[in-house]
Amino acid sequence: MTIDFKKGDGLVPVVIQDNQTLEVLMLGYMNEEAWEKTQKEQKVTFFSRSKNRLWTKGEESGNFLHVISSHIDCDQDTLLIKVNPVGPTCHTGSRSCFNTEFNQNFLLQLERIVQNRIDFPSDESYVNRLRSRGINKIAQKVGEEAVETVIAALTETEEDFVNETSDLLFHLIVLIKEKGLNLEAIAKNLESRHQ
Repeated sequence: MTIDFKKGDGLVPVVIQDNQTLEVLMLGYMNEEAWEKTQKEQKVTFFSRSKNRLWTKGEESGNFLHVISSHIDCDQDTLLIKVNPVGPTCHTGSRSCFNTEFNQNFLLQLERIVQNRIDFPSDESYVNRLRSRGINKIAQKVGEEAVETVIAALTETEEDFVNETSDLLFHLIVLIKEKGLNLEAIAKNLESRHQ
């Protein structure tokens, strides 16, 4: 990957995107030294224009941006870095510097939450209690929620339908994770069908 640092007086814009939810988290700038440090440490380091120095995101807050992948645009003068963020990205405490009202890809974030419950089980976790009953119970719960969603669609209020659909999607994500799959596999299959 060859980046043209000359076009922007030694700096290139860097778009930071959550690898899981695909939400744009922030925009920063890198010089060649910041890029090299980012590649070496796999934590995003910017060149701070206000401080006139390298700045690793999270160096004070602990809210690091762990690099998952890096991509360069067609003109070789802008970077897209997909990250696994630790905590909020914005200095205000918000998830994103763009102050988005809600995460439009919350299903992807929910998948991450369910995976976290699987990786770090606790007695208080509903996911853990459901999984302890086995895959048959998880599948049965998906079936129950599907029936309740159909009933709500046909005879109940919009609010009831939204609630039942939410229950169905949640339990379906648990089942997908229990099968060792992820939403990406489902999305790729749907995309291939669309073509």
